[in-house]
Amino acid sequence: MNFNTKKDSRQYYTKITTHVLQEMKLKEEKIAMLTAYDYSMAQILDQAGIDIILVGDSASNVMAGFTTTLPITLDNMIYHAASVMRAVKRALVVVDLPFGTYQGNSRKALDSAIRIMKEAGANAIKMEGGAEIIESVKRILSAGIPVMGHLGLTPQAIHKFGTYIVRATEEDEAQKLIEDAHLLEQAGCFSIVLEKIPATLGARVAKELHIPVIGIGAGNQVDGQVLVIHDMLGITTKFHPRFLRRYHNLFDEIKGSVTAYIDDVKDLKFPNEREQY
Repeated sequence: MNFNTKKDSRQYYTKITTHVLQEMKLKEEKIAMLTAYDYSMAQILDQAGIDIILVGDSASNVMAGFTTTLPITLDNMIYHAASVMRAVKRALVVVDLPFGTYQGNSRKALDSAIRIMKEAGANAIKMEGGAEIIESVKRILSAGIPVMGHLGLTPQAIHKFGTYIVRATEEDEAQKLIEDAHLLEQAGCFSIVLEKIPATLGARVAKELHIPVIGIGAGNQVDGQVLVIHDMLGITTKFHPRFLRRYHNLFDEIKGSVTAYIDDVKDLKFPNEREQY
């Protein structure tokens, strides 16, 4: 599995598995995770060395243009996940179970997870919630399907909360999050995502749990980080949470390239003599 060491002394893994993620936590090596929804982007992320690719229900926002993650369907998620799987050789690919496919019905949850594993060939699934979905989590795990949990801000419950503000700032909600995290670990989840919570709480959960804790707006003392690729690359421009670092401004770069192409076509500069037969 491990055949060499990178120049910066980080261990290189030929294939990321749930076991490797556990090993990374024990070695205190941070885990890097990003979203992808199509073959081309997944190929880039995988070759760059990303540890986990999340086929997130955020595709509802950045790929389909919806204002929430709720409208995306199981068939949509399977389509995106299958596209990603065809590109990936190294990363662990985790797929979100979309809203309505697991809440309140553990049999439906298992059927949904099985479809993702069989039809998309995914490595694992992710589910939002704690005690309220634990029956579905256990049923899916009983079938041998790896489950990643998700606590804190849970976008699929946006209409319940009515806002995207930081979660678990009050003692009672923070205590429930801690209890839910332990519950998910005890059930057998291989990892948990913590979204938009105080950094001190994120650090506490990561310290108490034996499984990797991945943060998105949960501070730097968790075991890894995840961002939505469209946000991180600056393809989306209207989303400005504190936890987001933009590494590029592709919206303006791509727009500039398209504008130049339009001008070249209309001014008869493209194609030139070297670009035709």
